[in-house]
Amino acid sequence: MDDQPVEYVWHHGPVPAGLTVTQVYGWLLCPVTGRVLIQEQDDGTFSLPGGTPEPFDADRDATLAREAFEENQVRISPATGYLGYQEVRQPGRLVIAQVRMAGIITEFAARAPDPDNGRLNRRYMTSLAAAPGVLGWGQPAEAQARAAAAAGRRWGLPVDRPAAPGYED
Repeated sequence: MDDQPVEYVWHHGPVPAGLTVTQVYGWLLCPVTGRVLIQEQDDGTFSLPGGTPEPFDADRDATLAREAFEENQVRISPATGYLGYQEVRQPGRLVIAQVRMAGIITEFAARAPDPDNGRLNRRYMTSLAAAPGVLGWGQPAEAQARAAAAAGRRWGLPVDRPAAPGYED
């Protein structure tokens, strides 16, 4: 059995032709508080909102908007920003890409179970500086959070002066 760890490598550029995108996740920012949404799943793990691109999704923006609403019941602005991709290298498997985007939350709707798996995710809101530690994803998450902060600044969001962390339930 091969016990080599999975390797994640962050890239700011576009996904190269021929590299399969298996995931579109978003650093979704609240324009009022400057905080980012981290979903807390019912098993106590944390993740960014997002998921697998489906054939009916018009593009990556559509994937992110659909997944954000299904998983967390948040609507996002059409003005999303591409941050880059995470290259995933697993022994014995093809290399894949996991795209990361930034988006602005425009609405927090009433929480409901994810139609895909029935989970009721909690909406934990925290600073971009704290998010990598909450996620536990190491250096790639730190690079992604910096890219999301740069996007937030371009959009004029208070990402450098976020409100205290807490749940938006």
